[in-house]
Formats: sequence, structure tokens, C-alpha cells
Amino acid sequence: MAERDTAKHPQPHLPITTELSPTLPEITDRRLVAESRLFRIEQVDLKFSNGECRTFERMRGSGRGAVMVVACPDPEHFYLIREYAAGTHSYQLGFPKGLIDEGEDALAAANRELKEEAGFGARQLIHLQHLSLAPGYFSATMHIVLALDLYPESLPGDEPEPLQLVSWSWHAFNELLAQADFTEARSVAALFLARQYLESNQDVFKSIAASGASSG
Repeated sequence: MAERDTAKHPQPHLPITTELSPTLPEITDRRLVAESRLFRIEQVDLKFSNGECRTFERMRGSGRGAVMVVACPDPEHFYLIREYAAGTHSYQLGFPKGLIDEGEDALAAANRELKEEAGFGARQLIHLQHLSLAPGYFSATMHIVLALDLYPESLPGDEPEPLQLVSWSWHAFNELLAQADFTEARSVAALFLARQYLESNQDVFKSIAASGASSG
């Protein structure tokens, strides 16, 4: 057997392990150190399983999470909205989204947000995945929901100005990824998750059409 070329195959700096999940550190103390109308910063004292102690800072969430909705009016299209993003001081394309209100589950919140931001409700809501944005700093969870079998219905929202509703073709998938104003990681992830689901469940719109025909 030829001797391994370590220049081409460097040895890993960290030991390789087959352990699926390490022991979580113990939270020995936590305290609120800053708060605004929207954000709360918490310091957390941790003791790790090897005896090391550290203090981390994180954003404390409401615990209810948020939703992002990929709404498809037909097999060929989906809806985006264009709204102001204060963090980048720009207008961004993305999917309807918002916080889950107290007493709501993710699907109910998704339908409400869709009505508030896009002017549609959905008879079929499918939970695709839940995502975290930056788990090292945020505990918040975003639930990605696919909305099908749409119908027009609006609810008042809390946006400071009317949102722009944009219809996009699935055939222009790559063109959307190249858009300079389609940059939010959660929207990009939601786009891929929705496409994966629809490609794996190609009869879903046929089922909707059959259901509509039978009810009519």
C-alpha cells in the first residue's frame, strides 16, 4: 500500500467523534442586560461538561417563534412581497412573514400573515420546516409554511405603507436567486424547501383541482 501523502490529505486538528450529541452545558445564571421595544439582550453563565465556565450573550425571544409563507396560486407561480428592511435601509423581496401571536399555532399564524400582507387566505397549509437564523445568538424559530388553494381575503396589518405583491414564475427560479434585492437567507431557504416539496409531490395541485370540482 502506498504511503499516504499528508500534504494532500492533512490530518484533522480536532479529534473525529461518532457521538451524536454532546452534553449540554449547565446554565448557572442568566440576567437581562439591555432591552428596547423590540430586543432583549441576555447574559448567560454556563458550565461545560469539561468544567470550563463561560459567559455568553444572546437575544431573548418571545418563545412563540415566527412564520414565513410560500403561497402558490397555481402550479406555475408563487407570491413575493417587496417591503422596506430597516437593517439594510433598502427594499427587499421576500415571502410574507411575521410573529406567531399568543394563542396561535404556526399554521394559523401563516394564514393570518398571508391575509395581512398578500391579501389571500389558503385552504391548504403545509408545514415544511423550522429554521433558526443564528443559533449562537438567537433562540427564535422561523416556521416555513407552504400555502395552496388560495382565495382572496384581506386583514389589516401593521405595515407603515402598502406592500408590493409580486408574482414570480417557478421557471424563473435562478433569475430570482440572482436578484440584487432577494438576499434574506430565510427566504432563500424557504424557496428551496418549497420547490423540493412540490417536486416530490407533483399531484398536489391535481388533488386541489379534484377537490374543487367535487365541491362545485
